Amino acid sequence: MPNSPSHPPGDLPPDLPDHEETVGPDWLDYNGHMNVAYYVMAFDHAVDKFLNHIGIGRDYRENTGHSVFVVEAHSTYKLEAHAGDGLRITTRVLDHDDKRLRVFQHMYRLEENGDGNGDDKEGPGDLAATNEWMFLHVNLESRRAAAFPDEASERIASLSRTHSALPRPDQAGRAIGLKPKPSAAN
Repeated sequence: MPNSPSHPPGDLPPDLPDHEETVGPDWLDYNGHMNVAYYVMAFDHAVDKFLNHIGIGRDYRENTGHSVFVVEAHSTYKLEAHAGDGLRITTRVLDHDDKRLRVFQHMYRLEENGDGNGDDKEGPGDLAATNEWMFLHVNLESRRAAAFPDEASERIASLSRTHSALPRPDQAGRAIGLKPKPSAAN
C-alpha cells in the first residue's frame, strides 16, 4: 500500500501522545501546498511536546541551565498538505547515549473534505512526511555537551526499549544522493 504508515498514530505507548495541528492558509507557498518551513515547524512543535513529556523541555531548561540542541536533521516528503488539512505527528526514540538522543517522526495528513465540520479527520491518515533529529544535551553556561541527568536518561531508555519493538522506519538513516543512471548499451 503506497501510503500505509509504518506504524499508525496511536500505536505508540499511550503515555506518549501524538501531536496534532491544522495547516493554516498562511502556511502555503506559491505552489499552493504547505511550504517546507511549515513542515519543519509542525515537526518542531511535536518535538517540543515530546521533550516536555520526557522532562527535558522548556521548564527543564529554565530550572537547570541545560537543554538540547539539534545537531542534525533529515526530512522526507511523500504527500502534499493543503490549508485545512489536519496533521498528526508521532515521535519515537530510535537511539540514545549519555549525551545524544536520536528521534524519528511520522507526519500523517488528515484531509479536510471541504465541508468544514472536521468530521473527516479520523483514522490514521496518510503518511505525508518524516523527520529524523539528532539532539545533543548541552550545558548552556559552558555551551558544551553534557550528560543527561539520570532521571531523563531513565525515561529515554524506557521509551527506547518500548519503541525498539516497532518496525524500523524505512526512511531512518537516509542520505541524500543521486543514483547513477545506467549507461546505455552500445
